[in-house]
Amino acid sequence: MASSQPTSSGSECNQRPVAVDERKRKRMESNRESARRSRMRKQKQVGDLLGQVSELQNANSQIAQGINATTQKYAEIENANNVLRAQLMELTDRLRSLNSVLQVVEVVSGLAIDIPEIPDPLMNPWQLPCPMQPITASADMLQL
Repeated sequence: MASSQPTSSGSECNQRPVAVDERKRKRMESNRESARRSRMRKQKQVGDLLGQVSELQNANSQIAQGINATTQKYAEIENANNVLRAQLMELTDRLRSLNSVLQVVEVVSGLAIDIPEIPDPLMNPWQLPCPMQPITASADMLQL
């Protein structure tokens, strides 16, 4: 009976390396699959980030174009505003000249002429030359 024990333990020793090799092979295969999945995840993440970079660059380009267009319109409006200021000064000078002629006519003719004062809109640019009219709203206007 002693001879049967060594044979059985000898066959167990032979099966253990096979089982260990099988577990090692499965672990290596599992590790390879895990690494492959990890590489794929990383590749997908890089692709997503590149897509996001492209979208942000497009948005940035559109914003820059909007800024350029707005800057150009601002320059055009500023130029038009300068022309209007020059015209205002010219018309104000003309009005002063006409008022002085009216004053002379008033003195010479002896008639009372109502000569309005010339407002200086450049001194108070936000003050309107005409009186403000109150704005009224009714509930009907606010219904959607």
